[in-house]
Amino acid sequence: MIFQILTAISQGSIEAAAQVGAPVKSELSFSLIDMAFKGGWLMIPLFVLSVLTVYLFGERWWAIRKASQIDENFMRNIHDYVHEGKIKAAVNLCQSQETPIARLIEKGIERIGRPLTDIQTAVENTGNVEVARLEKGLPFLATIAGGAPMIGFLGTVIGMIQAFYNMSQAGNNLDITLLSGGIYTAMVTTVAGLIVGIAAYFGYNFLVARIDNIVYKMESYTIEFMDLLHEPANK
Repeated sequence: MIFQILTAISQGSIEAAAQVGAPVKSELSFSLIDMAFKGGWLMIPLFVLSVLTVYLFGERWWAIRKASQIDENFMRNIHDYVHEGKIKAAVNLCQSQETPIARLIEKGIERIGRPLTDIQTAVENTGNVEVARLEKGLPFLATIAGGAPMIGFLGTVIGMIQAFYNMSQAGNNLDITLLSGGIYTAMVTTVAGLIVGIAAYFGYNFLVARIDNIVYKMESYTIEFMDLLHEPANK
């Protein structure tokens, strides 16, 4: 008896699933492109900002990666060249590296013979220029991180206004689709804005952390270079 009841229940479940299976599948079968079109015209600036975010992050990441590469024997070779009086060879070595640290040391080597304060000032000014070059584009990435969610929230407000306007025009013939359409637009733009903003925010902080690491290395190499210039006077 129990087996017959379970069989009947299972058959009923299969029939119910067959009746509602097709509509459920059709409701779930939508693409991100279709959802983006539902977001309205505000999806266009959000798409542009997403492309700029990817480009800025990729370009800056590659530039910072190249800037952080330095030969472990670089300062040792510079030390030997300077003590042997091979200033031209030391400059050529710096030029072959093509990194901020190498350009920093190159500027100091070119000032050898002048007062140490002038050398240190020249090196520090060069360091400021190199840091500004590394940070190129980062302010715009930070602007995207803050601006993209605001554009998404603007879409939310516009969608809600549209929804309530449609409800007010419907009168007694109120339909749930009038409200759901505006809310759908509002939610799509909000999600898109948050996705772009979050990506830009994490990308910005990642790049800033990498630049801080390079700045620390630049300061360390500057101290080592200035100590190198003090060595002959101490002997």
